[in-house]
Amino acid sequence: MHLGMLCRLLSVGRAVLAALRGRLSALCWSLTPLSLSLPLSLPLPGRPRDSSPRWEREQEWDDAAPTPTSVNYHFTRQCNYKCGFCFHTAKTSFVLPLEEAKRGLAMLKEAGMEKINFSGGEPFLQDRGEFVGKLVQFCKQELELPSVSIVSNGSLIRERWFKKYGEYLDILAISCDSFDENVNVLIGRGQGKKNHVENLHKLRQWCREYAVAFKINSVINRFNVEEDMNEQIKALNPVRWKVFQCLLIEGENSGEDALREAEKFVISDEDFEKFLDRHKDVSCLVPESNQKMRDSYLILDEYMRFLNCRNGRKEPSKSILDVGVEAAIKFSGFDEKMFLTRGGKYVWSKADMKLDW
Repeated sequence: MHLGMLCRLLSVGRAVLAALRGRLSALCWSLTPLSLSLPLSLPLPGRPRDSSPRWEREQEWDDAAPTPTSVNYHFTRQCNYKCGFCFHTAKTSFVLPLEEAKRGLAMLKEAGMEKINFSGGEPFLQDRGEFVGKLVQFCKQELELPSVSIVSNGSLIRERWFKKYGEYLDILAISCDSFDENVNVLIGRGQGKKNHVENLHKLRQWCREYAVAFKINSVINRFNVEEDMNEQIKALNPVRWKVFQCLLIEGENSGEDALREAEKFVISDEDFEKFLDRHKDVSCLVPESNQKMRDSYLILDEYMRFLNCRNGRKEPSKSILDVGVEAAIKFSGFDEKMFLTRGGKYVWSKADMKLDW
């Protein structure tokens, strides 16, 4: 047998075994009394066993688990920027070992995942982008996911990364909240002599050269709500321009135990609608108000726990590595109907986009 084919078969076999192990873990969990259950996987250093009072309070075993069609995996909280409204702040430097992360991703694929989005923190901080690169390659090459994407501030991405991993990435989303560099500094996206906007254009060109769909994410807040971005967005021509309303999450960017105080960034629903109306002629605009955003995303934290934001906080489930996807996702607070209503499922594989690179 050809050596390359044998290696591929072995990789696929490992992924299948990982998925089966997760399903067995979930089965054992559901058949054992909650107070006596023991997870099948051993604890990793720095990984909490159970920090969710919701898990103990709310037993929803009879509810049908939603399908994790699209998952946002925030595998790190570390970041080189200090955006004042960030709601996944650096409370820990923990990052799962690569093979454990792959095991969890294989379990998610087995449970129905079609799209994975890697986020942070800043994904390219870990091992200079090699960590996220290996995950991207694994998800596209081994798991054969239809869509693999990354959200990044773009400051640490180099062309050599595109040369090595670009073929496995469907979408690269770059966060850009303003085309005025002074405003970016006020928000926390300033980084010395580097110009965030100039870097955005460079990344746009690399995406063209390496056949990666280019997307822009903007958080609308008090410092940029009056800005007119029509000309710049049309010139960059992203496949999607995601426009978020600044969101408060208790314990993350708001409240006594938060590392950020985002209250000064908050805008009213009316101001957000005015911004959207000013940019209504931008064909790639995808608006997301707080109401749409809060419950319509499946978010995995660095421990692979689903985060439930329904009560205005990020309340974690148990890790899918310990109890399986089906058991953990029931406590995610995920609104599958809102996910579909806001257009969460779209043409997300670059093979189907028919773009002129």
